[in-house]
Amino acid sequence: MAKNTRQAKPRLLLMGQRRSGKSSITSVVFHKMEPQETLFLESTTRIQKDIMNSFMDFQVWDFPGQLDYFDSTFDTTQIFADIGALIWVIDAQDEYSDSLARLTTTIINLQNTFPHINVEVFVHKTDSLNEDFRSDIFQDVVQRVGDDLNDAGYINPNVSYHLTSIYDSSIFEALSSVIQKLIPELDVLQNLLDTLINNSGMTKAYLFDILSKIYVASDTRPVDSDIYEICANYIDLTVDFTDLYNYPRDDPKSLGEQMEEVESSMTFEDGKMVYLKEMNKHLCLVTVIQNKEAKDKKGLIDYNVHIFQDALKAVFERAWEKTGGEVTGEGQSSARPEQNSLET
Repeated sequence: MAKNTRQAKPRLLLMGQRRSGKSSITSVVFHKMEPQETLFLESTTRIQKDIMNSFMDFQVWDFPGQLDYFDSTFDTTQIFADIGALIWVIDAQDEYSDSLARLTTTIINLQNTFPHINVEVFVHKTDSLNEDFRSDIFQDVVQRVGDDLNDAGYINPNVSYHLTSIYDSSIFEALSSVIQKLIPELDVLQNLLDTLINNSGMTKAYLFDILSKIYVASDTRPVDSDIYEICANYIDLTVDFTDLYNYPRDDPKSLGEQMEEVESSMTFEDGKMVYLKEMNKHLCLVTVIQNKEAKDKKGLIDYNVHIFQDALKAVFERAWEKTGGEVTGEGQSSARPEQNSLET
């Protein structure tokens, strides 16, 4: 992303038809509402704006389904110029032909004026559908949107598709994929995580945004939903408890010298270990080690994670740590520290 876009707090726009589940997504992911409680949410009648003070400050705008964003009464430049991604939510349990028509119209309009925008299609509310029906609907959406865009002369537009539900981890994994595209340092973070797990005997490692449980990076091994859920649930178990006695995470101002970062590990009966360590007040590393000898090598793991933390601070330094002023979300790249190296 361009530097001025990152400084302006990148925007995520949630769009789609009425009752497609946009407000439920923001409530569950960013406000920790229980999924069953979203059944009582009222339909959105005006633009809802949330500012997330997190590892990378960004805005989430929830648009009412009935609005025509390209009507002359709207300033499309103000709406779309600084956004990081447009998330279009489709209700997979309802008739979605009108939603697909509006989606393709929106994509075509964006291609003409803001072609850099990532369009992310969430085929949503798939939790109650059997696997075959869910796959059929997903393929139908991809095929119909692709055909309509090809007919309009747009070949391979910047559109990605995700199956999502608020009742499982799929919505967090989809939003993680969206956010990762906005992080200029993603490749560097992945390389650091690859080095960490290869030298520490880890199975999988995630760098989580603590407030939302979106992972901003992981190593390059395939994502396993079961391992992701273990890591995400361990954040709830450990970090939410320590928040009762620790610093407030939602304070956007600098807090000066941080308190000691939270660190925790737990070994399962089968010898599997889950390990968590805060990198700063916004990010934490959570990893799973499927090795019965992991608990006997915790000193090595602690040392390697400490080196990883130092490298992370150099690559993705937070503005609040430097100035004590307003958080801008601006990342800063630099070389990895050379004085220390991981041990195996």
